[in-house]
Amino acid sequence: MRGSERASLELIGLLLHSLEVVFSANTGFSMSIYDVTSRSIYLRWSKFSGASSYRVTATAVNTVGHSLLAHFSDVTLKSTLTSLIPNTVYAIQAEAIDKNGIILAETQTMQSTAPDIPVIDQAYSKLSNSITVEWRAVPGATSYLLSAQDGDSCIETVVTKSPGTVMGLEPATCYRITIRSVNAGGKSRPSPSRKTTTVLSAPILSVSSPSYDSIAVSWKAVYMAVGFSVSLMRSDGLGRMLKQNTTNTSFIFSNLDPGTLYTIKAYAWNANGLPGDDFTYNQRTSPKAPADVQVAFNSGVLRAIVSWMPAEGALTYSVTASSGLLKLKCNTTSSSCIIPSLQCGSEYSVSVTAHNDAGSSNPTDAVSLKTIPCAPGNISTEEDERGNLLVSWSRVNFGHYYVVFVKSDDGLEVYCNTSHTQCHFQSDCGFTYFISVFAYNKAGQSPLGDVFNYTTAPCCPSNFRAVLVSSDTVEVSWSPVRGAEMYETKAASWRGTVLCNDTATACTLSALRCNTRYNVTVYSFSEARGSNTSCASKYVATAPCSPEIKNISKEALSVISVHWQSNNEEATYIVTARGETGLWHCTSSGNSCTLINLPCGSAFSVSVIARSPAGQSLPSYSVPLETAPCCPNDLTLTQVTQSVTNISWSIGMGAQTYATTLESPKGQAKCRTLKNYCLLGCITCGTNYTVSLKAISETGLTSYCTYQGYSSSACCPSGVKLYRLGSNGIRVYWRASEETISYITDLCGSKGNFTCTPSSGVSYCDITEIPCGDVYTVVVSPATDKRLKLTFCPKKIYSVTCSGSSVGMGKNTQYIHFNSHVHRSMLALYKIKLQIIYT
Repeated sequence: MRGSERASLELIGLLLHSLEVVFSANTGFSMSIYDVTSRSIYLRWSKFSGASSYRVTATAVNTVGHSLLAHFSDVTLKSTLTSLIPNTVYAIQAEAIDKNGIILAETQTMQSTAPDIPVIDQAYSKLSNSITVEWRAVPGATSYLLSAQDGDSCIETVVTKSPGTVMGLEPATCYRITIRSVNAGGKSRPSPSRKTTTVLSAPILSVSSPSYDSIAVSWKAVYMAVGFSVSLMRSDGLGRMLKQNTTNTSFIFSNLDPGTLYTIKAYAWNANGLPGDDFTYNQRTSPKAPADVQVAFNSGVLRAIVSWMPAEGALTYSVTASSGLLKLKCNTTSSSCIIPSLQCGSEYSVSVTAHNDAGSSNPTDAVSLKTIPCAPGNISTEEDERGNLLVSWSRVNFGHYYVVFVKSDDGLEVYCNTSHTQCHFQSDCGFTYFISVFAYNKAGQSPLGDVFNYTTAPCCPSNFRAVLVSSDTVEVSWSPVRGAEMYETKAASWRGTVLCNDTATACTLSALRCNTRYNVTVYSFSEARGSNTSCASKYVATAPCSPEIKNISKEALSVISVHWQSNNEEATYIVTARGETGLWHCTSSGNSCTLINLPCGSAFSVSVIARSPAGQSLPSYSVPLETAPCCPNDLTLTQVTQSVTNISWSIGMGAQTYATTLESPKGQAKCRTLKNYCLLGCITCGTNYTVSLKAISETGLTSYCTYQGYSSSACCPSGVKLYRLGSNGIRVYWRASEETISYITDLCGSKGNFTCTPSSGVSYCDITEIPCGDVYTVVVSPATDKRLKLTFCPKKIYSVTCSGSSVGMGKNTQYIHFNSHVHRSMLALYKIKLQIIYT
């Protein structure tokens, strides 16, 4: 083989060595490779019509002189090429040959053999779930396939180099280990197997500290284990390691330090003495009971402060105070704790227990604690004779002696010290006494119990004052008296009695009858002693009764008469009309009076009061009153168009809606609105109208307002036409609506504005010196009395050209010239000086 051909074949081998199926071009003859090992290639080909035999040739691409040739009959369609070189690319050619030896078709492919079979140097297990394998590297291998087989179970792992580890295995299990080398061409055959057993699994420990100086370790049996090794050492590294080999599944380490963290490690070994996986666990010993427990009692708040010396390794402490079935606890991380809510008159046993995550110490020896006595109960007070109080109570547990305090409401306090259960005190009338009893022992004073109070009979209120504050109300006031908890005020008349109870020194007697004489008395009262009925009384007369308005009548535009029912001949009656703009009054001793000069468009509230020497009555019920709305002061009419006029007016006080009317012999124009303006249509130009307006309130009251007459403007002219006067003059002509009307003509253009006002009765106007070559807006409107221009007459747009003598009219800014409507040949027929252009 020539060098260039060999190089080409090597390139083809590098590019196509991984192809497994190649078809011969356009023949349908194909060959495929279905397996590859280190020294074998397994291939098959398709049957070709007319072939009597097949020939297969395999030539090593990179090795000179190494090739294989094989012949097969027409019934053989697959073959195995053996005795090949590992990790070598082969060019494989298959040929279909007929019976005359002629090649009918051929196909080729490039295929590399797998690397050589590896050899295992050693296989061993360091962990119970894995086996590590070591081997020599194989040339051309890109990776290796490790297999661990146990019966039907097989676990494979791909690694890139030695050593390699197979994971996910069962502990204490014998596996058959093989390895294959792998490249892009395929996998080698498995290597000779090695049998290797995984080490034992680690024992799973259960650890506890049954006492402050011991740790108990236990575990379940491990498969294939014949013994166990357990070791213990302080986690901080201090001290020595304790180790124990045993065939049992539990062990207790003793003589340990209390409250100390230890590290425990355990593993199992098999019959060959090989150790398995180890298991590590950290465990703390439980603490020792605290020492030097001290209890301090605080009698003021019924609580105890317990303190102690800290215990080694303790994380928390619990303190228990027991008294019979009652147990009080407090938990803390410090070396003292407060036990609150102790009960008075009790004896407690106090103990302390230390805790950590390993457990609890034994409770300390109990310390006895006696609390203060409870407050005495069943306190009773009686006035056995006037001026003498007897206080008694019941005995309490752990009470050695008693002190009774009696304090009056004026601040004076006395006390009695005794070992008995009663004391005597002097008393005075009209006082409230506050009584408290305390018990004492070595622990201190009992808590404050119920404060008992005793009140002597109250005194009668001294001189009181009764004032009439309204027709049916009397306000009574007096000075406070000693011992009174409440006062009762009574007002009696021949018609009935009114009572008022209050703790204050004033009382208001309401709902009294008007025009009535009452006998008023004030009594003092206490729950303990009742009422003092020896108090003096006074007579009080009430004011007149409230009048009742019967009718309100309107006498004139601003005059109102008010009528009421009189109920007191001695009373003077005052009528008041209250509105937003002020007050209006009238006075009478009879049953009516008249209010004058009331403003229009206003709302009033009318009431009546009666006044007599006894006082003034309450006002009567108010009656609403409304005056008619005010007529607007200012009214303005403005003509908007020839047939529309805008009418506006000032706001009329009290008016909500307005109705306006313009009336003439030719007809009426009306509008109704909530606003102060409106548009009136159907107005006839050049007509005199009478103007009227109705102002209507929200309740329907109406004011009729008349104003000066109104004349609509003259009518706009019609038939406006333009004539040309010479080279720079224009005559504007129109048809007048009336012969006596004067008109104003306005021409407005970009080169100037022109105005012409002819005499009355003239229907044309001449304007000279008008610049040509411009567009003009022409308006002819009637002249008003004040020579004002009306803006609503129609506007027309004309174009004045400078060529020839044409004048044009345009509309909507599209100007239409005269010479655009008339044929040029006809212009010669019109030689007159005045030329007319119709609109």
